[in-house]
Amino acid sequence: MSEVLDVPLSVLDLAPVGEGSSAAEALRASLDLVVEAERLGYRRYWVAEHHNMPGIASSAPAVLLAHLASRTSTIRLGSGGVMLPNHAPLVIAEQFGMLEALHPGRIDLGIGRAPGTDPAAAAALRRSRNLEPELPTLLGELLGFFNGTFPDDHPYRRITAVPGLGYQPDLWLLGSSDYSARLAGLLGLPFSFAHHFSAGNTLPALEVYRSSFRPSPVLDEPYVMLGVAVLCADTHERACWLARPGDLAFLRLRSGRPGRFPTPEEAADFHPTPAEREAIRNWSSSRIIGDPAGVLDKLRALVATTAADELMVTTMVHGDDDRVRSLRLVADLTGVPRTS
Repeated sequence: MSEVLDVPLSVLDLAPVGEGSSAAEALRASLDLVVEAERLGYRRYWVAEHHNMPGIASSAPAVLLAHLASRTSTIRLGSGGVMLPNHAPLVIAEQFGMLEALHPGRIDLGIGRAPGTDPAAAAALRRSRNLEPELPTLLGELLGFFNGTFPDDHPYRRITAVPGLGYQPDLWLLGSSDYSARLAGLLGLPFSFAHHFSAGNTLPALEVYRSSFRPSPVLDEPYVMLGVAVLCADTHERACWLARPGDLAFLRLRSGRPGRFPTPEEAADFHPTPAEREAIRNWSSSRIIGDPAGVLDKLRALVATTAADELMVTTMVHGDDDRVRSLRLVADLTGVPRTS
């Protein structure tokens, strides 16, 4: 291929549970996928935290990452992300400190502030309906457990996270608006933006991140990674066929009826109303779907528009084989050599 995509590519895995499948099968598929992603030359492989969603099995990132790390040796592994308000910072410091201690130099800790679920499940996770501390407070506690920088009068000063203290993974902030973008900039941290479901906010958030960026011991310059929904197949028609279940899954989630990921045949039999078609059109506008040449053109245009330093592709299809095929085709667009 004469032209290639000249930014690193990574993978975001939601461990989709397809109709007729199970969570156990979805997690086994993630194991196979991370091995293939490493072989294909992807830089990192992140898993997302979601709850009360029958079609997504990645509810416990730290547990899944430990399993994925046992089957890989070079690819970076991380959370995309851990929703910090759902958890005590001490627990996250211990979990991800342990991952870093076991797999030094390979762990990313992506932090988000959304619940990753509905209000009832969020309340069940937090055990309280009271207002929780803001993200900066929770993030400060997390960093305190990692690096031991609590002030002398802090109530947690005598608590040692083991392992955690001295085992800080690479920290990222995630966002779909300018809130985390500004915080990431002020702290000099890398920023991952959820372009795949908040494309209208992408450029404003990146502008806020870059304009508020302050150099830190972590970064001298801003570093942006975009989450992008990508589905690549041998033909454009095949890619569109495989993408249709995502429309139906979106409508079900939007109406409060999340379920397992539909089959293409089920999606073909569904006939949306005009209002539903408009909702699908708005939601899917940022998806990149097509054959390799078409996908390459769209990814290159996205990088040119956003000046992203890295892209993290997420691919939701019903069949595991089609997901692997998509990742292989997209990997070919970078010209990165595969390992044996």
